[in-house]
Formats: sequence, structure tokens, C-alpha cells
Amino acid sequence: MNPAGYAAQVRRAWAIARKDIHIYYFKGPVLIFGIFMPVFLFLAFLMGSRQLPLSFLIAGLVGMTLFFSATAVSPAIFPWEGSAKTLERLASCPITVEAIVLGDMIASTLFGIGITLITVIIGMALGLSLLHGVTLLVAILLAACCFSAIGMLLAVPPTNVPSNIMMLSSLLKFPLVFISGIFVPLEQMPSWGLALAVCSPLTYFTDLVRYSFTGSHFFGVWIDIAALGVFMVIFTAGTMYLHKRTMPKRM
Repeated sequence: MNPAGYAAQVRRAWAIARKDIHIYYFKGPVLIFGIFMPVFLFLAFLMGSRQLPLSFLIAGLVGMTLFFSATAVSPAIFPWEGSAKTLERLASCPITVEAIVLGDMIASTLFGIGITLITVIIGMALGLSLLHGVTLLVAILLAACCFSAIGMLLAVPPTNVPSNIMMLSSLLKFPLVFISGIFVPLEQMPSWGLALAVCSPLTYFTDLVRYSFTGSHFFGVWIDIAALGVFMVIFTAGTMYLHKRTMPKRM
């Protein structure tokens, strides 16, 4: 494909992203799951963990907010459109499967970034000092892209029943939250817990958020950024490839 062809596909991906934002995002259930679920988990943990500093807890809240908001809708978009037969219409248009997936990822990335920035502002309003703002912005951008790719990867099974995908999504997302150093500091984890934590991209994002607010980290800034970048590339390439393989089974 020539450069003009790639540019055309990117424009079509952006059109799909705008469509997703208009139809699927900023709906009541999406806002509840993307915003209130992390807040409720945060408050429940706060009431039983008053000995932990506010910076630790807010960093966990920021991590959960981005993770849940960036994966709130993307796993169910393909099943929804498949059941409504709009996916067939998209597939018949001059647009590649990769561009369709990219459009869905752009929408979930933008939604996740917007909601997460609100959480960051709340943390600053509670008295936290943002020591490394550029690092935090880079971390949010990389993590939002990575988490949106995870959301689309969860949508790979060729089913048109959204509840099946959402059940699978919850089954995978909640364990990731509990092994990623959000509720338990990485320094206090046993060796087997730390071995699980390093396999989660959410661990590295939370570590970067804590560094941005406190100046301290567990792995190191560049290790965290590199890990998020590697996870983003792997998940994005995987979801593009797998959706291209499973798209014919949705028709």
C-alpha cells in the first residue's frame, strides 16, 4: 500500500473512532464502570488501609481508572456491531480490518486519557504535588494505548453476544488489578507475587504514577517506560493479527 493509501486508512480509522465515541462512550453504564468502579475499590481499600500514604492510594486510583476506562467498552464493540449487522457493512467498505481495530483503539485511548486526567486533578486537589508531570503524561499515553489494545484483544473471540465477552473481560481484568501493586506495595510482595506483577503492564504504569507524585519507584523510570512500550507493541500487533484472522467468522 502506498503512503496515500495508508493516509486514507488512517482517516477512516479516525472516522470510526468518532463514531464509537458518539455511540458507545459517555453512556451511563460506561461512565459507571469506568469511573465509579475504581473509586469504589479505592474507598473500600482506603477504609481498611489508613496506614498507607495518600500518594500511594491515589497512584493506585489513577492506575485503576485508566485501566478500567480504556477497557470499558472496547471488548464489546465488535460483538455489538456483529449482532446489529453493522460490522458487515463496515467490512464491505474500502477499509482494512487493521483500520477498524485502530479506530476502536483510538476511541478507547482518548476516553481513558480524558477520565484519567480528571483523576489526576482530583489527586492534586487533595494536596498531592506533581513532581514529574512530563513523565506522567508519557506514562498515561503509553498505558492508554496499551490498555486499549488489551481491550481489543479481549474482543478477538468471534461471538456476537456482548455478555460473553464482558464476562471474559472481567475474569481477566480483576486479577490483573490485584497483582499489579495497586493495593499491596511491590516491596511487600512475596517472590511469587512479584513474579506475577512483572507480567502485568498495569504494574509499570502504577510505578510511574507513584514516581510522578513521590519521586520514588521500584523498577526505574526507563524500565517502566520500556516495559509499557514493549507491551503496547505486542498487544497491538497481536490484536491486529488475530482480528484479521477471526473477522471472516463474524460474518
